[in-house]
Amino acid sequence: MIVRFWHGWTAPADADAYQAFLAREIADGFLTDPAPGFRGIEVLRRDDGDEVAFVTVMRFADWAAVRAFAGDDPERAVVPTAARELLARFDARAAHYEVAERHP
Repeated sequence: MIVRFWHGWTAPADADAYQAFLAREIADGFLTDPAPGFRGIEVLRRDDGDEVAFVTVMRFADWAAVRAFAGDDPERAVVPTAARELLARFDARAAHYEVAERHP
């Protein structure tokens, strides 16, 4: 399994709107029409004072599934235009890790 981590930051005033955008994207995209090999996503949120940090943690069966999501450059961030309008900044690249061990 491959885990994909990506970070984005909003102004505090945009945080709820961005979280709602993510919820719609997840419900309308990943959950209703999942890409082959997509295994799940978590959205993490932390208030950092003058900005709000978001981390998406996506799980994929293998590298082929990551490429099906991200394209030929699997580390490229996938950030829709609507999300870019709410984000103050974001990582241009995602980080991937192979799951070496998993415990309950």
